Amino acid sequence: MTQPFHDPDTAPLRLPSLPAPEETPFTSAASNRPRAFAPTNSELGLVRSRPAPKKGWRKAIHRATGLNPGESAEETTHRAIVDRVNQPVRGGPFTIAVLSQKGGVGKTTTTVGLGATLAAIRGDRVVAMDANPDFGTLAQRGPDETDSTVRDVLFDDNIVRYSDMRRHTSQNSSRLEILASERDPATSEAFSASDYRGVLRVLQRFYNIILTDCGTGLVHSAMEGVLSESDMVVIVASPAVDSARSALATMDWLERQGFAHLVPGATVVFSASRQGALGLDMDKLSRHFLPSVRSLHVVPFDDHLAEGSEVELDKLSRQTRQSFLELAGSIADGFAALGSGRAVTHGRNVPR
Repeated sequence: MTQPFHDPDTAPLRLPSLPAPEETPFTSAASNRPRAFAPTNSELGLVRSRPAPKKGWRKAIHRATGLNPGESAEETTHRAIVDRVNQPVRGGPFTIAVLSQKGGVGKTTTTVGLGATLAAIRGDRVVAMDANPDFGTLAQRGPDETDSTVRDVLFDDNIVRYSDMRRHTSQNSSRLEILASERDPATSEAFSASDYRGVLRVLQRFYNIILTDCGTGLVHSAMEGVLSESDMVVIVASPAVDSARSALATMDWLERQGFAHLVPGATVVFSASRQGALGLDMDKLSRHFLPSVRSLHVVPFDDHLAEGSEVELDKLSRQTRQSFLELAGSIADGFAALGSGRAVTHGRNVPR
């Protein structure tokens, strides 16, 4: 979990200087006296009990007899990933750009699946923002609670508290909030880097994690603002040879355009859009990608994602939920790496 979120509209509490403590037998006791320590659990012979199993025959035995056969290897692995996702992190808010060179590769579903998983497990305020200038579909993947868009946020001078911001977003069952792109194609094409930064500055006041669902391609007007403000990127591709080459080309493009610092912490996601074998040798792909990026993940085909409507985690297959969980674990590792290089000053996060 991140540190409790600071409300920038509330001035920090300034406490007056406290006087030195009054001298008493307690405060004047010799400080060089050997300190007494309580014995540890291991010294007392106490051993932490094994976690109780939560499913399968192990759970049945535990419920029927009280005996604890312990977790299965699958449960232990799952709990370890959840702990990674939920690891304490300094710093923030963190901004993640989800991008691809081609459309139809699962970029928007990856944005929602990742954001919903982070919001559900970490408990942070998480928002996904649509920065697609070509009538983005992010809003269609969440509930329809508001007609507001990024343009409405820019024009709203009365966003003072979180409740004011909440009027512009829709929140799904996992607590992920979604901020839609402008619905008028003529207007949405004018969404610039400056406009993006304006919306981002508002979001950074209220959210711990901000995901940006970028438009298809890398050269639209807002992209420079998106990448210059991002802490990390997620590159999405389909499991096809040409799409894998596009992902590698995206990494090269980032390095040539002055964003080389984003590549080592990048995550590459192959999202399957149809059933059946992936058709790619993931071991070979790993050898191509992993020397350069943080991690490589595969999101399998899922009937619920293929519906094209609101994404709900509990309607995904177990394999798909697990893939998003592993992806979230990798992203949380990135938060920890970034947080170690930041300092917190008076409740605001600033570069060290």
